[in-house]
Amino acid sequence: MESIFTYLIGLLAQGFFSARILVQWIMSEKAKKVVNPALFWILSVAGSWLLFIYGWIRDDFAIMLGQVISYYIYIWNLNQKGIWKRLHILGKAALVGTPLLAFWSIATNWGPFVEQCFRNEEIPLFLLVYGSLGQVIFTLRFVYQYFYSRRKHESMLPDGFWIISLTGSAIIVSYGIFRLDPVIILGQSFGFVSYIRNLIINHRSKKTEKEQQ
Repeated sequence: MESIFTYLIGLLAQGFFSARILVQWIMSEKAKKVVNPALFWILSVAGSWLLFIYGWIRDDFAIMLGQVISYYIYIWNLNQKGIWKRLHILGKAALVGTPLLAFWSIATNWGPFVEQCFRNEEIPLFLLVYGSLGQVIFTLRFVYQYFYSRRKHESMLPDGFWIISLTGSAIIVSYGIFRLDPVIILGQSFGFVSYIRNLIINHRSKKTEKEQQ
């Protein structure tokens, strides 16, 4: 039985993730096009940091893997938005150093880590692989977003980002159902409507631009 404190960490992390989606969605509705606010990435970093800790406490490799892949991409986008350079040096050190500290801890305790995460009776290996696949697909949206934005020389949220989001989220929700994890189920379910809505907004925005040309 997980402690209330553990679930509070996970719910707070998902709260940050849900807030980023809500902020981006509202701003996109007002602008009548898909926007990419700096607050989206600030909330992303906060949520990712907390969710990694939640995954660590629950010995859930799938959750930790998903956050590790995207974490530094969030920071890159903060830099593109001009937020990173305004942070205090101690804040930068804490954000960059926390995952590195976690990696060092894993490397120095590799045996117990493997035992807890890969031989956990509560998470069968097939389920761990399935959940990790969902996290990888879901997180690849930020890898796609990173390379797309690099090519455009601007931090953007293209259609592919939302399509990958829908695919990965569907797998993660089903994984959360198998794991009976309310944090994962609630956090991922909220985004479904927003992902679809952003695709619709972007389609309408492109259609309007073509009509005006």
